[in-house]
Amino acid sequence: MVEHHHDSAIETGAEMDYGQHEKTYSTFVSLTKWSVLINVVLLIAMAFFFFTSAGFFSSIILFIILMAVGYFFIK
Repeated sequence: MVEHHHDSAIETGAEMDYGQHEKTYSTFVSLTKWSVLINVVLLIAMAFFFFTSAGFFSSIILFIILMAVGYFFIK
């Protein structure tokens, strides 16, 4: 049988930088929340534009209003 020998930091038990891990996780969660908000609001505004007779500028105004409301909910 072949034995695999690794000399990496994981195998030697190196110290982890938990502060950096938490910062990365926080950034990931924040970007996920913002991307979900943008996608949902964009889909709502597009549906408003395509399926009503309100028009393009009304859907842009709806997009801005929903983004403002979403901003206060995710902050």
